Amino acid sequence: MRYANESLENSPAVTQAASAAAPVDRILNLLKTQGSLSTASIAGELGITVEAARQQIQKLLTSGLIEGRQVSQVGPGRPSQSWGLTEAGNARFPDTHPQLTVQLLGSIRQLFGEEGLDKLIDQRAVETRANYLAALKPIKGLKARLTRLAEIRSAEGYMAELQKDGRDWLLLENHCPICAAARTCQGFCRAELQLFAEIVGEEGSIEREEHVLAGARRCAYRVKPKSK
Repeated sequence: MRYANESLENSPAVTQAASAAAPVDRILNLLKTQGSLSTASIAGELGITVEAARQQIQKLLTSGLIEGRQVSQVGPGRPSQSWGLTEAGNARFPDTHPQLTVQLLGSIRQLFGEEGLDKLIDQRAVETRANYLAALKPIKGLKARLTRLAEIRSAEGYMAELQKDGRDWLLLENHCPICAAARTCQGFCRAELQLFAEIVGEEGSIEREEHVLAGARRCAYRVKPKSK
């Protein structure tokens, strides 16, 4: 299918810019603008061999940016294979959710004051706490619980990892998916630290050593196990 802006897409400037992009990026752009495509269609659009297209597709599959999809045939025959963007693949494109979040928080503050905003954060904290504790409460042992916490945080986009540092544990979060909201209202960060402290419980203590909002490149939490 061709779109109304076909003439723009085929202009020399756009064509030259697209050609200069890395093959994997060109495939991502194709799947974003045209939807699911077969290997042969991708090869034809990029002007490369089917084998070269397969190699680039494999890279994207390994990175989790695309996924295989079965397309039913009209009439007898097996479904054909096509490729489409995953959620991670779609996330590679511009997203205005952070700006919208900041605007909504600003509107809540303006309409309901700081008390209203605090109630919103408290409610989110209650819901998050229930979900986390349901997943972590049955896990015995501080290390196992922290390992599972890092997995949960990574699934939520925090790129979390757990590292040993002497007797201590370091919970490192290399990305903050709610950074825009946290900059607008640091109550989110406060609620998270309180939740982490509850998860650690009586087996130790936790403190935040690095904070993105303080200019660090990541958030880092030091967990000190209680001496036996």
